[in-house]
Amino acid sequence: MLCANSIDSAISALFGPSVKVIERQRVSGGDINRAYKLELSSGECAFLKSNRQRLLNMFTTETQGLEALRATGTIGVPEPLVVGADETEAFLIMEYLVPAPRRPDYWEVFGYELAALHRAECGSFFGFPTDNYIGSTPQQNAPMDSWVAFFRERRLIPQMKLAWGLLDDRSRSNLTSITDRLDDLLPEPPFPSLIHGDLWSGNAVCGPDGKAWILDPAAYVGHFEAELAMTELFGGFPERFYRAYNEVNPIDQDYSDRRDLYNLYHLLNHLNLFGLSYLSNVSTIAKRYA
Repeated sequence: MLCANSIDSAISALFGPSVKVIERQRVSGGDINRAYKLELSSGECAFLKSNRQRLLNMFTTETQGLEALRATGTIGVPEPLVVGADETEAFLIMEYLVPAPRRPDYWEVFGYELAALHRAECGSFFGFPTDNYIGSTPQQNAPMDSWVAFFRERRLIPQMKLAWGLLDDRSRSNLTSITDRLDDLLPEPPFPSLIHGDLWSGNAVCGPDGKAWILDPAAYVGHFEAELAMTELFGGFPERFYRAYNEVNPIDQDYSDRRDLYNLYHLLNHLNLFGLSYLSNVSTIAKRYA
């Protein structure tokens, strides 16, 4: 992974000293960063993400997540090429994925490959070598040997603290009850899984091979059920995706009883990032599991 102090120097280091950016075309999507397709004088393209200069660490840790996911060799993940910052903006330059039509079995292959990712060897602890971000919220990843303890201490409690002033007394009480009883509400997984960490439809795109590629990770080692829950939070994927996943990595029959509890983490984060429109969802789930 290269580091650079300007986009121009990054492009020169990657593609050759005579190569320049001839057009920076804005790409839609994403709530946190600006995204662009860079068209180069060589005829090649690259993908650029940028934000304020002080947020360089967000791109550094995203790069670590992308590299960890890519290292499993199980599913398409764009290659991070350069991370850096100049006087005004931080940036990450990545492989540009040339769009292609979806394969007829796009969803089945996606399910198979995500299940293979979750079954890849990733050690015996839950967490990640560094803290990273979920959206723009810092995400704690100091390793623990218990998934339930990790989900309580590194996921729910930090988000609850951030949201405390937005919650009513009943929701605070319910959330406290959940963290106190979490050992009774969640099981330890059969094995740790490296997960993308923020996998919804907006973070999966069709790559040049017609298969799903995953991007914008908040990667860590956790329980694969938490990943499946996130895929269902904003509409879900087609049923054939989950059937294919289950063929490779069986889904426990009681998973659906726990799904909303896993997603409480993401809904609290959305409450903290985007405001009170998520308060009702948080309160409803907190009441259900308290």
